Amino acid sequence: MRIDKTLLAATIVAGLTMPAAAQEISDDVVKIGILNDQSGVYADFGGKWSVAAAEMAVEDFGGTVLDKPIELINADHQNKPDIASNIAREWYDTQQVDAIMELTTSSVALAVQGLSKEKGKIDIVTGAATTELTGKQCSPYGFHWAYDTHALAVGTGGALVKAGGDTWFFLTADYAFGYSLEEQTGNFVKENGGEVLGSVRHPLASNDFSSFLLQAQSSGAKVIGLANAGLDTANAIKQAAEFGIVQGGQKLAALLFTLAEVHGLGAESAQGLNLTEGWYWDQNDDNRKFGERFMEKTGRMPNMIQAGTYSAVLSYLKAVKAAGTDETKAVAAKLHELPVEDVFAKNGKVQENGRMVYDMYLFQVKKPDEMKGDWDYYNEVATVPGSDAFLSVENSGCDVSQYAK
Repeated sequence: MRIDKTLLAATIVAGLTMPAAAQEISDDVVKIGILNDQSGVYADFGGKWSVAAAEMAVEDFGGTVLDKPIELINADHQNKPDIASNIAREWYDTQQVDAIMELTTSSVALAVQGLSKEKGKIDIVTGAATTELTGKQCSPYGFHWAYDTHALAVGTGGALVKAGGDTWFFLTADYAFGYSLEEQTGNFVKENGGEVLGSVRHPLASNDFSSFLLQAQSSGAKVIGLANAGLDTANAIKQAAEFGIVQGGQKLAALLFTLAEVHGLGAESAQGLNLTEGWYWDQNDDNRKFGERFMEKTGRMPNMIQAGTYSAVLSYLKAVKAAGTDETKAVAAKLHELPVEDVFAKNGKVQENGRMVYDMYLFQVKKPDEMKGDWDYYNEVATVPGSDAFLSVENSGCDVSQYAK
């Protein structure tokens, strides 16, 4: 049989130059699901605003990756792990979703990360706080963006202990996130010479904090640590004002409070609060430009959860492009490998356990007469280096040896 060498050479060259990557996108679309609380206690914390941030990331990436369209879908998990798991399973099994992101509420995030690991799918958490996500329940396909309980403990807890707030009482949300935040902040307080006098737990989405606050007040602790989030924190702060807790000399530490909740509460009630976030719109020109775009789209400024969701979506798409495929293992490898350099994180890096490490910031809420505009709430007090804010792989409790299996 005679082989036409010229034809063979041309075929080889054509094979080398054809866009093979375009053949590596499953179902001819890259599909991302934003799963979070859109109607409950954390609706402002992330909610539909995180969906808007994800849309901005897709727009900024160009709307396609490897010449295939990018599709976003979203759903409300109602802060219930069973509902979240059912949605995620349906997305993976019947809607060909490639990755799920945001995942407000630690119990939800842990449940969906477990399912994602089972299904061989990527999840990137921006809305939940527990360090278990990159600790004992870590996954080779699981990533944790934005913040976690350790970073909050180091930021807010550390600042107040150093300022003389050496006795603490915790008012804690009765689920995984609250337990983790109380434990890590309490450990940090004690390591720095402070003392934890006690704690009380409240159900999620409480309306009446009076009995809990009276216990905290009667403890005599210098600092009452609010190990909760969203409307729970806002309601606790409002009711604390009614009891004259701050006027009586005790300090409130909002251990997870973001710009969205400060705005909802108002500077009059929130003034003087110390809190830790990983991003603020008025820190630099790039942040301001992003904030202004987000304001035009949504009518509000983003917090770290929403800006973090933008970063997570953008980073995932960059990883798909670099891998030349949306195949999970290849994309996960690129997510671990690529630096995170965008409007949200500067010099960010992803550890082997999936924790994205970048600098966090301690802010103090301004007094109303210090504000120059509706969203001008923060004074930056300190930078918490990423190496201090987040646990190392070695100290996280994650068994990364499982990743090789």
